[in-house]
Amino acid sequence: MRRIVIGADTYPPDVNGAANFAHRLATGLVGRGHEVHVICPATGAGPERVTPDGPTVHRLPSHGTPFHPTFRVCLPWQIRGSAARLLDRIAPDVVHVQSHFAVGRTLIRAARRTAIAVVATNHFMPENLVGYTSLPEWLATAACRLAWRDFVRVFHRAQVITAPTPSAVRLMREHGLVGDAVLPVSCGLDLHRFAQHTAKNQGEGLRVLFVGRLDAEKNVDELLRALSLLPTWLPVTAEIVGDGSHRRGLEHLARALGVADRVTFHGLVSDQEVLDAYARCDVFCMPGTAELQSLATMEAMAAGKPVVAADATALPHLVHQGRNGLLFPPGDVPALAEALGSILGDPEGRTRMGEASREIVARHDIGLTLDTFEMLYREAAKLTTARGRENHEHTAHSGR
Repeated sequence: MRRIVIGADTYPPDVNGAANFAHRLATGLVGRGHEVHVICPATGAGPERVTPDGPTVHRLPSHGTPFHPTFRVCLPWQIRGSAARLLDRIAPDVVHVQSHFAVGRTLIRAARRTAIAVVATNHFMPENLVGYTSLPEWLATAACRLAWRDFVRVFHRAQVITAPTPSAVRLMREHGLVGDAVLPVSCGLDLHRFAQHTAKNQGEGLRVLFVGRLDAEKNVDELLRALSLLPTWLPVTAEIVGDGSHRRGLEHLARALGVADRVTFHGLVSDQEVLDAYARCDVFCMPGTAELQSLATMEAMAAGKPVVAADATALPHLVHQGRNGLLFPPGDVPALAEALGSILGDPEGRTRMGEASREIVARHDIGLTLDTFEMLYREAAKLTTARGRENHEHTAHSGR
């Protein structure tokens, strides 16, 4: 058994991929007999909570932001002492941070001072943040460049660094993070949970589904525009599961395009309702261009669905052109409409692609992810011990 601290700048009740992964990792490790502590921003709950058969969650003082209605941030100078005292009290074998923001960087600094092994996982792309601002393009570009520089400066202090896909690792390397211990590890998924039988539509027509945040980088407007271009002989409706800053604008767009009667905005729904949405859809669509992995796409694949996705970032790792779905050039709405029409108009092809989706996503089972991180924790601890408690070199370092 190991004592593990997971540092997360976003954690449930937050709803996003990074928060969901941190929770899945923590509970999965507890299930394997490890003692797990999660250190994350406060959300109004008490400072510490022990979940039966789950991790102990420690909440640090946090603040709301003007950029996102639910995302909260910690200020490093406010949490520095608390984080250091928590590490002293917990005395973990390894600290595994999920970002380079305040909680992550503070824990890395505290862990390095006391020679605790550090593993760092990146779920970050600056494009996921600048979409919440109204910065002009030139300033947003400069902000992204500075954000990547800051990321490298923080993460180079970890013994082992991971990202969900080879594309995400390549992106980190392109921005200056080099070293042998920078490697891809899938976020993983409980595949059995999504492997349910397809629901019968009973003459209700064809359904295309999107699941995720309704924010700028998800490009859900492209799905709505593509829906308006589909041939009239295809009885297609769209289901949108999720919420976000662009929901109201998307509802207005659906009305302006004349497709409001064919689009259902479900908002945030229960886990079972998400499973039901996957089961009844005919094709899943992910038009986002800032996906370091896309858990929603993996969930749809585990449910045995074909996928139409933007040919961007990590999505081509999941969507194999012509095998389990189709890729379209980012921003090309007519191409998206053509891809959706091609799959929706081919019942046998949908079945074949759905089966292929299950085969492809099998390598992303959460059990394999937990196996890998357990191995990386051992390796990180060995590196820390071998290099001594002071002045040891770092396997991953900045190339800048």
